[in-house]
Amino acid sequence: MFDEIHGLWQKVPSVKKNLDQAQPSSEDWQYHDIFDSVHDGIIVSDFDTGLVVEANLAACKMHGYAHEAFIGLPLIQIIHPDSQLEFNEFVRAFHSGGAFDIRTLHVRRDGTTFHAEWRVTQFEYQNRPCLLGIVRDVSKQMQAEQGLSQRAETRLHEQATLLEISHTLASTLELQPGLILDQLREIIEYDQAGLFSLENSTFITLAMRGANPLEQSTPIRIRFNDPETLRTFFNEHRPTRIANVWSDEPQARFLRSLLEDGAFVLLEGMNSWMWVPLAVKSRVIGGMGVAHKKPDFFTPHHADLALSVANQAAITMINAELYGHAQELAVLEERQRLARDLHDAVNQSLFSAGLIAEVLPRLWDRDPEEARGSLEDLRRLTRGAMAEMRALLAELRPSTLTDAELGDLLRLLGNSFTGRTDIPVKIMVEGQGMLPAEVQVAIYRVGQEALNNVTKHAEARSVEIVLKQDKSSIELIIRDDGKGFASEQIASGHYGLSMMRERAEAVGAQLSITSQPGKGTELTIRWRELEKKEVS
Repeated sequence: MFDEIHGLWQKVPSVKKNLDQAQPSSEDWQYHDIFDSVHDGIIVSDFDTGLVVEANLAACKMHGYAHEAFIGLPLIQIIHPDSQLEFNEFVRAFHSGGAFDIRTLHVRRDGTTFHAEWRVTQFEYQNRPCLLGIVRDVSKQMQAEQGLSQRAETRLHEQATLLEISHTLASTLELQPGLILDQLREIIEYDQAGLFSLENSTFITLAMRGANPLEQSTPIRIRFNDPETLRTFFNEHRPTRIANVWSDEPQARFLRSLLEDGAFVLLEGMNSWMWVPLAVKSRVIGGMGVAHKKPDFFTPHHADLALSVANQAAITMINAELYGHAQELAVLEERQRLARDLHDAVNQSLFSAGLIAEVLPRLWDRDPEEARGSLEDLRRLTRGAMAEMRALLAELRPSTLTDAELGDLLRLLGNSFTGRTDIPVKIMVEGQGMLPAEVQVAIYRVGQEALNNVTKHAEARSVEIVLKQDKSSIELIIRDDGKGFASEQIASGHYGLSMMRERAEAVGAQLSITSQPGKGTELTIRWRELEKKEVS
């Protein structure tokens, strides 16, 4: 099209000359009609003076000028100041025989603006170098492009936000209802919102967002009197949008009938409402209700986004529920373990002490020397039972394992061990230092398991515990004079060695065990704090 118009303009001088004559030819009128019928603007400007030499009716109308007023107008006058610099640079860099394309902002005669697309070339007109420009109004096209770009950016932001929400909710095992509503607000604007859990045909708010009185209110309950009402509210696990909650639409009336009493506060000052169920497979565990002051605010796209967040929230709620059950099970198992320890150690010690106390009066009358020995056994048993009870109390209070000195904890273990087994323990502590909590607990557990192994397998007559520590390192050695074992037996997994190694490696400690048959066993655990490198 551009080349055709350029070719026609080569004939313009002769056409205009003939049109000025008394009897112009029909071919001259044909060329004139073609230029006036073209929808795009055609502008010819003098290359040196920058004045408009000729233009068709479309160009004149595009800029709001009559033909006579447009001819002779400085070309730069129809270019908006924001585009003049760029346009002039194109013109200065322009070479004969070529063509350039550019988009500029134009100014109409009445001051309004529009975006135009230029296609420009140079040619000879009336024996002078001129620019031939084809101008097209592309305002609607640019608006469409800008709208498409904005929608693409919005979708990209939504996808990135959904991914971030997924990571955030998946990174926590404990339910944080307020966090779910805060994450929802990242992609859906709302004025009020509530997160509900379903308990025995009743929805109960876990968190609220909106005005302060609403957020600080007591949990709101929505009761369902029959299964049919509940199924209607679930809407087959699909989001429900209500354009105006105060209208006579069936869904609006149904919602108002449910949100009675204290729950009606959810609708105060609101108009739009959207309900999104929280479901995992076929099980509905709750829902999210969001409201906005503007009527008909929520769109189907909002519903899709909310459902994506709801699906993530449902998984988070299930994970939190499973995590809670796991914690309860862990507590139960720990209680059972403590009960077994209490039965195996303390009860047996107290039972033995009770037997000695019963026979002691008769034994004293018969053999005072033997009775004194029994008194010593009674003292040992009661001291051992007390030490065992203190150790069990430390188990019940985890903070004790991190707040107390490691040396004191080892003495507690040694006394408890002696009380159970009547095997003497020699404890030596050198130096002082503060350990990270997880390191201290790990070393304590390794020492505890090592003494348990001595009880079960070593047949030892004595045990020695040596603790050496400073501000950045620690070494714990536990020796016994028992029967020992061959080093190749370590791989078989006896004596709980694999568990001790796992505990040590988890905190960056090194565990070594040396033993020979008939020469006892020595366990050593070493830990050193890594040097902190300064970031340059």
